[in-house]
Amino acid sequence: MTGWRHPMAMAAAAALLTGCTSGPDFSRPDKPAAESYTPESLAPRTSSAPTDGGSAQSFVQSMDIPGQWWALYHSTELNALIEEALRANPDLDAAQAALRQARENFFAAQGGLFPSLSGNAGGQQQQATGFQQGLGSGTQIYGVTTASLNVSYSVDVFGGVRRQVESQEALAEVARYQLEATYLTLTSNVVTAAINIASLNAQIGATQDIIRIQSDSLGVVRRQFDLGGASRADVLAQEAALAQTQATLPPLQKQIAIQRNQLMTLLGRTPNQYRGETFDLAKLKLPTELPVSLPSQLVDQRPDVRVAEAQLHSASANIGVATANQLPQFNITALLGMASGGLSTAFMPGTGVWSLAGSVAQTLFDGGTLEHRKRAAVAAYDRAAAQYRSVVLLAFQDVANALRALQTDADALKAQAAAENTAAASLQLAQQQFELGAVNYLILLNAQTTYQNARINRLRAQAARYSDTAALFQALGGGWWNRSDVDPKSMGKPDRFNLPPVQDIKLPRAGH
Repeated sequence: MTGWRHPMAMAAAAALLTGCTSGPDFSRPDKPAAESYTPESLAPRTSSAPTDGGSAQSFVQSMDIPGQWWALYHSTELNALIEEALRANPDLDAAQAALRQARENFFAAQGGLFPSLSGNAGGQQQQATGFQQGLGSGTQIYGVTTASLNVSYSVDVFGGVRRQVESQEALAEVARYQLEATYLTLTSNVVTAAINIASLNAQIGATQDIIRIQSDSLGVVRRQFDLGGASRADVLAQEAALAQTQATLPPLQKQIAIQRNQLMTLLGRTPNQYRGETFDLAKLKLPTELPVSLPSQLVDQRPDVRVAEAQLHSASANIGVATANQLPQFNITALLGMASGGLSTAFMPGTGVWSLAGSVAQTLFDGGTLEHRKRAAVAAYDRAAAQYRSVVLLAFQDVANALRALQTDADALKAQAAAENTAAASLQLAQQQFELGAVNYLILLNAQTTYQNARINRLRAQAARYSDTAALFQALGGGWWNRSDVDPKSMGKPDRFNLPPVQDIKLPRAGH
């Protein structure tokens, strides 16, 4: 009995210590104490303008963000493209796979908390001559048959394995929120690309309208030149203005081609698979009620902040792993089996064998390797903490920028709409007076240029309101908590048996 008391006593003592853990216990960073996003109070409502996309927008404190926030634009074409992107974009598939990988690594780390059980069996037959045994001539056949179950258990006395499991679980959280960040980036990019295409279409249409106006004016100037009412310089000036306006079309067409190619990539298509999708800026509805989350809520809503927090958690657990590696390592092994002279005697009385052992190992000198690894883990934690603070600051900056942009966008559109109306009236009057000979050509030319710039600027200001609205939803986290983005298969489930499925076992074929 005394042969196994000491190992069992050691195991019992080790079991009593398994509640210990090394290194710091992680606690979530304190939330920012900021009560607002800007130094001054922003107006609860933007200005409005009597034009498309000119509705006033209200900022609603603590309003929840819908999971499908893009539906607030009321565009069936946009909704259909986002649904296609969510089905076909390869970045989402990669993010789902990364989550599956991280979860499987987490389950693998959990296996370290369990004993390891293995089986062994072997047999040997040997023929020996009598001369080898000193018995003269003749031969004898000897056989040995063994079978055993082996158990090995590394007792997690100081919690190093548990800290490793904690670290892997945190890394799975990193992949989880990186998946949400991928969804948010994808949907925001699709919305922005659609708005840019709509804006460029509108600018191209406006430019073509201006070209028609300038072409008509050129016809008038040429007729007046033929009648002696205009100079050759007037004709050349109008031709130059027309050519200059026509020269602005190719860059716009180039930009819209680039935006379409980007949209195709987001949809999981190649550029040649463009199917004529287009967007009308005037048909997009501007969301009029916008959420403004409390600053204390932002760190919970932003996927990038949650990623940084999970990375900080993993770094904290790694300090515990490094600390535990400096402490004694306890291990228990056991064997139960049989040994006999052959299969015929394998289960006869007296063939059973067993063993039970415990061991403790402590590194006494390693040239400072383990200590420096712990210090490196501490430095990694400090780095992760600094990166977390940086991500939080950038998150607040994004929201502040979006809120400020929406205020100024509304004021800019109001001013640009007024400028366009004035420029249109001025151009109409200048055309009438020029045809009657009441004004000189330079007044008409200036009126055309002013109207051209005013109309293009109004369209750009209108598009800016739509795109900066999308930027606010993105800055606030995009409402991922109101969606089910994670494929259940990506979460996986623990499996404690290590035999592969039958279909994964490839047996060699005859002749190979």
